[in-house]
Amino acid sequence: MSIILGEETNNVLLDEERRQASHQEVKSSIDEDVNSRIRQESARVEPEESAEMASVAKELKRKSVDQAMETERETGRGRTAARISQVVDYIFYLVYGVIGLQFMLRLMGARSGNGFVQFVSGLSWPLLAPFERIMPTPSNGSQRVELSYLLALIVYILIHVAISGVFRLIAHRKVTV
Repeated sequence: MSIILGEETNNVLLDEERRQASHQEVKSSIDEDVNSRIRQESARVEPEESAEMASVAKELKRKSVDQAMETERETGRGRTAARISQVVDYIFYLVYGVIGLQFMLRLMGARSGNGFVQFVSGLSWPLLAPFERIMPTPSNGSQRVELSYLLALIVYILIHVAISGVFRLIAHRKVTV
């Protein structure tokens, strides 16, 4: 799951770079075509029409610059969203690791007096406290299967997927040609 989310973030960045490169190519081609046609038409027009043609060319140039500026803003927003998404992914991977480690320590019956076990328990307590005693805990001596920890892991995965979905919505934009 985490590999898929990381790949999606990288795919968002690659898609955004490809889209920007494609946009620049198309914009450059259109600009060249428009300027070429304006030069051709201005060579054939009467002097009275040349002022109108210059006005049209100026308006087209302004629109082209406005579109380029909007694309830059959108690209910046997409990059920011992708970077924040990567940080969020990393934080959730740490959460998964701590919960998984706590689950395994309880499953193997690790001694609660051990320093490492106490450290992991201290890290995981804020994450697992809301899920304590939701489900029964089957045990065999010191070994316990903390089903509530598995539930916590599932809930955190669902939250992670939801947050990643929001960032994908922000980073992707509809493209019309």
